Amino acid sequence: MLWFTMAGMAAFAALAAIWPVLRPSRPPADADPAASEAAFYKAQLDEIQRDVERGLLPQSEATSARAEAARRLISTGAESPKPASPSRNRLRLAVAALVAVGVPVIALPLYVYLGRPQLPDEPLASRAPASLASSDIEAAVAGVEAHLIAKPEDGKGWAVIAPVYMRLERYEDAARAYSEALRLLGEDGARRAAYGEALVAAAGGVVIDTAREAFAKALDEEPGQPQARFYLALAAEQDGRKADAIRDYEALVADAPPDAQWVEAVKARLASLKGESPPQAAPAASAAVPEAQKAMIESMVSRLANRLASSGGSVDEWARLIRAYTVLHEADKAKAALADARKALAPDPNAVASLDALAHDLGLGDAN
Repeated sequence: MLWFTMAGMAAFAALAAIWPVLRPSRPPADADPAASEAAFYKAQLDEIQRDVERGLLPQSEATSARAEAARRLISTGAESPKPASPSRNRLRLAVAALVAVGVPVIALPLYVYLGRPQLPDEPLASRAPASLASSDIEAAVAGVEAHLIAKPEDGKGWAVIAPVYMRLERYEDAARAYSEALRLLGEDGARRAAYGEALVAAAGGVVIDTAREAFAKALDEEPGQPQARFYLALAAEQDGRKADAIRDYEALVADAPPDAQWVEAVKARLASLKGESPPQAAPAASAAVPEAQKAMIESMVSRLANRLASSGGSVDEWARLIRAYTVLHEADKAKAALADARKALAPDPNAVASLDALAHDLGLGDAN
């Protein structure tokens, strides 16, 4: 079918090219001197007739003038145009034949060479998301941002761009977008929980106080909301309230739908808390499970650690780093960060005391 289509297209292109060559053309009157002269004498005859009608020219003079003008008109030969010469017709036919044959002869090899018809088609639906250029995504985000600058009260716009910010690891922007969407569109349990998750991601995986408030409010709006329940269990784990964390994780697993993809990952975390061997778990697909975002958290923690190592920071920032390593089950790094924090904050007894309390809560050893 493809080749028939291509043949038809080639024939149409060739016809379009040779039609002007085959079509008989008639030059304009002003391009032929003989035609111009004939037009002049015809006009002269008409003028003679008008002069006679107006009484400006006697009949005897008019007759002789008509005869002279008619003679000259006949001599121009304008009444019988010459047919095209055989040589000219042959030239036109030769050009038409050359175009008709040359167009497909040249076009087909060019298509085979440049068009690569042997490649299979690639429907848009089957293309991998990675094939989308990052510049296209950035351009789309920039377009939405420009729209929101012009219309900051568009709650749906904020709701649309918030999860995109999360995928782009722009967590603070995501938190702000979710906050605006909640303000403009009203409370929604799932959106409030997503807002809390963005706050956790921006804090390097630590469930900070504002995130806890968001998850608690999400449960008020939607009791049983799994994302909020998970992060509150994680908060208990980070606080060193191991028994509470185990209880909350177990309740979350017990209430989970049979087809929930995040259950196995929660079971693995539960087993880790209990000191048991984790079950064989399928990869978690839920945004509520940190294992599914481990690379994201590690990236945030790495940036925080580098900044604290080079520029120092407050006791809260050091505590955030230590808790983040604990969340990632990297006890050695947590202990190293604790030692660095004690050294950096040694001149502040209150900060050191806060670090000692944190070490005790997280089970990182004694204060010294």
